[in-house]
Amino acid sequence: MSENHLLSKNSAPHSDVEEIKIRSNYLRGSLTETLKDPITGSIPEDDNRLMKHHGSYMQDDRDLRNERQKQKLEPAYQFMLRVRASGGVVTPEQWLMMDRIAHKYANGTIRLTTRQSFQLHGVLKWNLKNTIREVNEALLTTLAACGDVNRNVMCNPNPHQSEIHSEVYDWACHVSNHLDPRTNAYHEIWLDGEKVVSSLDEGEEQEPIYGRVYLPRKFKIGIAVPPSNDVDVFSQDLGFIAVVESGRLAGFNVTVGGGMGMTHGDPKTYPQVSKVIGFCLPEQMIDVAEKIVTIQRDYGDRAVRKHARFKYTIDDRGIGWFTDELTSRLGFKLEEARPFHFEDNGDRYGWVKGSNGKWHFTLFIQNGRVKDEEGYDLMTGLREIAKVHTGDFRLTPNQNLIIANIGAQEKEKIEFLIDQYHLTDGAHYSSLRRNSMACVALPTCGLAMAESERYLPSLLDKIEPMLEEAGLKEEDIVIRMTGCPNGCARPMLAELAFIGKAPGKYNMYLGGGFAGQRLNKLYKENIGELEILDTLRPIIARYGVEREIGEHFGDFVIRAGYVQEVRDGQEFHA
Repeated sequence: MSENHLLSKNSAPHSDVEEIKIRSNYLRGSLTETLKDPITGSIPEDDNRLMKHHGSYMQDDRDLRNERQKQKLEPAYQFMLRVRASGGVVTPEQWLMMDRIAHKYANGTIRLTTRQSFQLHGVLKWNLKNTIREVNEALLTTLAACGDVNRNVMCNPNPHQSEIHSEVYDWACHVSNHLDPRTNAYHEIWLDGEKVVSSLDEGEEQEPIYGRVYLPRKFKIGIAVPPSNDVDVFSQDLGFIAVVESGRLAGFNVTVGGGMGMTHGDPKTYPQVSKVIGFCLPEQMIDVAEKIVTIQRDYGDRAVRKHARFKYTIDDRGIGWFTDELTSRLGFKLEEARPFHFEDNGDRYGWVKGSNGKWHFTLFIQNGRVKDEEGYDLMTGLREIAKVHTGDFRLTPNQNLIIANIGAQEKEKIEFLIDQYHLTDGAHYSSLRRNSMACVALPTCGLAMAESERYLPSLLDKIEPMLEEAGLKEEDIVIRMTGCPNGCARPMLAELAFIGKAPGKYNMYLGGGFAGQRLNKLYKENIGELEILDTLRPIIARYGVEREIGEHFGDFVIRAGYVQEVRDGQEFHA
């Protein structure tokens, strides 16, 4: 299907980003020339839009903006580089590579993301090519880690169901590989590959799934294995819920139309939870994924980027329209969805023995930041473990890390290193902290309106005494914070959430589902720390006294009348 036909589906003119993609010659743009420019550490905005498809965003250190402006210097430009690994599984050698380039080219830390990817911050333009080359030499990639394509395919780490996880993980890799962009631009620009097409007139380089204009916006896929919903499958554009029958993988329930992002003050934008539309066999999974992606390619809004996510494509036309279109493209109809049940969306910390007899240790890593601090040599400890580990590492969707597939003979050696470097499963922390997530926000994210990663730990320090007083220190409550409403830490699904509105000010949300099945609701708007604490204190105290047996915090605040239940994103602002 031609890009002109795709763009003509919208009555409004297409957005400037669509024009950039058309002109880009399959994501090449002028990146090769831009990267050689020695005058500035930045790149032009058109190339920055294309850079996202190659796995990087240009940022600047906002802590230094005013000072550099006074000195009449350009902002401290740097790049965030995202490294993609399907399902978040990497080898010890790949972990050591990430550690090495973090110190060689970035700011000396590794950030584990909520999509089971790595992020490096502080990479200078002059170092981008070498960084990306070294990532690829370790058989990882930054391609499609960002941009208007399918992103990293998430997969439940599920160490206690080892055989099922292995099979589901393989399918996650197959789906991811199938949906990767096929353009040679990535290899030409970053890996010195042979230039295949020098101009559009010299030949046609095909993107068999995406076409020349790719997707209208990013697209996210996650695969969950009940009873854990740690991938937050209902937040995904496309989700697969593994159905296990008689100990074997029977297939997947298919969910469509989830997404977290919104814009403050714009009721036409909203988060959404996906809908279960049927069941497919494992061997049908790739075809189902491809056809769903092509529906979004053909019908997603290319005029208004805020309205371009898959959730709006479905909500505007109706789920009946979508399932009919999918059936037509597949040539068969999905089966009826099969029963499933989720119990939580958190991680199981500490030592777990898998069904394959191997051991797994899940570390609590606060907000996903891997670095050494005074008295806690987390990064050094993981480096030493990687040198002797023969299994793998699994990045969890909750920004934690599993040292996985440890043999019985190796376990004693790993345990010794865990103790030597005081690595922790978070047992000494409150359950609230162990169920917390935050996005990066300031100082590097250009979209951040308020702090998140740097602030949430200190806010938790003040909330935890309230929980202890109410007898709730070991009560699991899902809390999340982001610096803006883009939703990178999936705050709209949390039982308690804070979304940045301005420096030091947050919108406070209550009532998300403990298992990630329900959106929360705005409770207080534009409040600072004192009002946050004053607001929470009586709610927590009441929850401690009035909660029913097994009642989660998100369910309680709805039953107690603090907020209304939100089952559909179109009710989020009501």
